[in-house]
Amino acid sequence: MQDIIFSDVLLADGLSFDIFEQAGVMLPAIFITGYDKFIMRAFETNGIDYVLKPLDKKDIEKSIVKYNGLKSHFTNNRMNMPLQNLQDFLKKRKKTRLMVKFGCEHIPILLENIVLLYTVDKVVFVIDRFSKTYLSDKTLTELEEELDRHTFFRANRQYIINIGFVKSFKPCEKVKLVVETSIPDINHSIIISQETAPKFRKWMQDA
Repeated sequence: MQDIIFSDVLLADGLSFDIFEQAGVMLPAIFITGYDKFIMRAFETNGIDYVLKPLDKKDIEKSIVKYNGLKSHFTNNRMNMPLQNLQDFLKKRKKTRLMVKFGCEHIPILLENIVLLYTVDKVVFVIDRFSKTYLSDKTLTELEEELDRHTFFRANRQYIINIGFVKSFKPCEKVKLVVETSIPDINHSIIISQETAPKFRKWMQDA
């Protein structure tokens, strides 16, 4: 059974990160590339280390030592838990960025800068704190599963909102709530239904 993957970042048909994400590969990986611009995505995609070209034997040895240290930590120091726990750790590690598109560019945007995510005609848009709008390849439901539910709330079928940008909320049609964001340039009417309102109030109170 293979315990670790060594992978070049740039492949002939794209980035190796896409293979990990699309195939659901959960083995820890050491990524190899000649560019340091991929470093953040590497650590968001199973990466435990990042080695720059030209390759040096000492760098590879250091990466292996780092991997063995992590493996030992999860197998010996935690009541003899198996290697699977290292894979679980990689899977559950807190996500800090979301890959979005602006034109033909793919951009990693900090989650803390996302005001809201919404969908129109099955297209998902992401708005940041600077009122800039991006596109996401994922559905709102997929994003809801990935995002920290202490920070992001599925307001309704159309919107997910970030608690850091909730300025206020007030009653609407007696039983609903309307949420106002702290970014004045974002003109979206975010309505919380009667059924969802209690969960939203609790989410705000527990933050």
